[in-house]
Amino acid sequence: MSYWTRRIRLALPALVVMVLSIAGTLLVMLPAAWITPQFARATGGHVNLVDPAGSLWRGSATLMLAAGGDGAGATLLPGRIEWTTAFWPLFTGRIHMTMRQTEAMPDPVTVDATMRGASLSPGAMAVPATLLAGLGAPFNTLNFDGTVRLSWTEFRVLGKNAYGQFVVTLDDMASRVSRVRPLGSYRVALQAQGASAAIDLSTTKGPLLLTGKGMLAEGATSFEGTAKAEPQQRENLAGLLNLLGRHTDPDTVALTFARY
Repeated sequence: MSYWTRRIRLALPALVVMVLSIAGTLLVMLPAAWITPQFARATGGHVNLVDPAGSLWRGSATLMLAAGGDGAGATLLPGRIEWTTAFWPLFTGRIHMTMRQTEAMPDPVTVDATMRGASLSPGAMAVPATLLAGLGAPFNTLNFDGTVRLSWTEFRVLGKNAYGQFVVTLDDMASRVSRVRPLGSYRVALQAQGASAAIDLSTTKGPLLLTGKGMLAEGATSFEGTAKAEPQQRENLAGLLNLLGRHTDPDTVALTFARY
């Protein structure tokens, strides 16, 4: 055995310890700012985490909704999203995160992810309707006011397939383009069923009646519905109905959207 071979063999354990120590230190110190671009990329820039603080393991950020990647007209959710990531599950190839929103979602939810898929535990949160303006048209034009509640069952993603239900409840909605207040309360349910998801829109109360059904799939989105006013509010809601879509008859407007 040569002199240099013996020297390398003697130094190898120390080098391994040094490399592992440096890697462990970098891993523990990984900043929260590392996760925020990944989140924006996954949502096409519509839902973003900004002003990150802390680390990947224990950190926080502010939720921002935006119509596009440039952030124009974006709105911020009051409070901060806080998260903690368990360290030891990483050695089994699993990510286990606990998340909460300080003002809108006081009860935490958990996210478990592996190379095969991910799951989100059931939860709920409530946000002001004004937050929706950050998504752009038509929300920024109508400038809704009211309360938006989002609840969901256990949501699972396996490859390109998703399973679970999201329900959005819009209570006592109003708009700056209408003198009628409130316009009504509505329920939007999204049922993910593998490679596609069904959308159902219904009215629970109010003079503005909205109904519709749609479908989300990879590379395709479609929705067909109607909007109409109760007889006693037809004149007062005529302007708003004109903004929502084209008339199919004097009292009904078609709500249609398709992207392929």
